[in-house]
Amino acid sequence: MFNYAHLPALFAAQRKIKPQDLPTAEQKLAILQQTIFTLTQNGYQFIGMDHFAKPNDELAIAQRNGILHRNFQGYTTQQNCDLLGLGVSAISMLGDHYAQNQKDLSAYYQAIKNHQHALWKGLSLTQDDCIRRDVIKTLICNFHLDYGQIEDCYQIDFKNYFCADLQLLQPMIADGLVIVGQRQLQITPKGRLLIRNICMCFDIYLRNQMRQRQFSRVI
Repeated sequence: MFNYAHLPALFAAQRKIKPQDLPTAEQKLAILQQTIFTLTQNGYQFIGMDHFAKPNDELAIAQRNGILHRNFQGYTTQQNCDLLGLGVSAISMLGDHYAQNQKDLSAYYQAIKNHQHALWKGLSLTQDDCIRRDVIKTLICNFHLDYGQIEDCYQIDFKNYFCADLQLLQPMIADGLVIVGQRQLQITPKGRLLIRNICMCFDIYLRNQMRQRQFSRVI
C-alpha cells in the first residue's frame, strides 16, 4: 500500500487536483492506522513501510528470523544481491555502486544504436554512505539496531560517530517513537508508523539539503 505522491510539477493530470482537497497529515496517518488494523485482523503481518504479507510468506518469515533485507526496489530476502537494470530509466546496483539508464527514450535508443552504454548518471558510495545505508536498512527491516553490529563491521564507536544524529532523535524519543539504550536502538509500535521520519535523522544528504534551503531562504 503506497502513499499518494502529489507532484503536479511532474504530472500534468495532478494539476487538476486542488491542494485543499488532499487529506491532511493527520488524516493520512489515520488511514494508515485503519489499514494496518484491517489487514492484520485478516491474517496479514505488517512488514513495515508499505508492505504486508501472510505469516507463511518468505518476507514475513525472514523478518521474524531477523534476516530481512531492503534495496531501492523494496523488501527482499536476498542479501547483497547485484541488480542489473534493463531498459529506459532502469536502475542498476552492483556492489556499492549505482547507475541509472537514460530517462529519455530517444536518447536511450540512440546510445544503444551507437553501441554505447545508455547510462545517464551513477554514484559510488563512500564508507560513510555504506555505514548510514546499513543503519537505515536495519531499522527499516528489523525496527531495532544493535550498535555492536555496526561497530564490528566498520570499526567505529557508534555513539561517537552518530552523536549529531542521535541528538536529532530527541523529539521522537520524547514522543515515545524511539527508545535509545546504552547498546541498542528500538523502534516502538507507534514509531513503526513513522519509520521513514526516524531514518531521516541518519540521512546526511537530506540534512545538508535542508540546511541549503534554510541558507537560501536567509539570502
